Amino acid sequence: MSCCQCQGIESFFNKKVALKELKRYHAQGPNKTTRLLVEALKSAGVDGLTLLDIGGGIGAIQHELMDAGVSRVTSVDASSGYIEVAQGEAEQRGLAERVDYQYGDFVSLAPAISPAHIVTLDRVICCYHDMESLVGFSSAKAQIYYALVYPRDTGWFKLGVPVLNFLFWLMRNPFRIFIHATREVDALVRSNGFKPRFTGRTLLWQVVVYGR
Repeated sequence: MSCCQCQGIESFFNKKVALKELKRYHAQGPNKTTRLLVEALKSAGVDGLTLLDIGGGIGAIQHELMDAGVSRVTSVDASSGYIEVAQGEAEQRGLAERVDYQYGDFVSLAPAISPAHIVTLDRVICCYHDMESLVGFSSAKAQIYYALVYPRDTGWFKLGVPVLNFLFWLMRNPFRIFIHATREVDALVRSNGFKPRFTGRTLLWQVVVYGR
């Protein structure tokens, strides 16, 4: 991939990291913010709907929502290691035939990706430099629901991010973390015809589910 940030994602979010995350998922289920997102969508009703999961990781959202009735999934990820682990988990669950895996930078792939009833980005916005393109293109693909988990733009993250990015620089990894203004993300989503239906927060993260 030509995207420098995506090269960093490929290096940092490798298969070893994915397998550790899958082990935690088997033991504990989805983490708190992912669980909030999934439960909000399930409460809204997902039976028979399609899902586009951007930065799908090990597939936690996909597996939970397919169990709740989602019919088909497109999973896009810039980490080949995560895609490999997600595919293996889907095969173990007998769900592999219902998932189309796309490897690469979503912004570059977007013109060839079909819309879906639901679009999810779980801790993805903070891993991408061009928020406007990522949120603009992805929210345009959502036909009914658009669901996000991303950092609160508070002092906690703003103080810690430069330190983390310095560590990535020391490791010679081009991956960086980004804090994008909540009001700017929200304005972009609303410009594609959405309104918030659910909002949840933890100390560091916010979960927002939008609907048309």
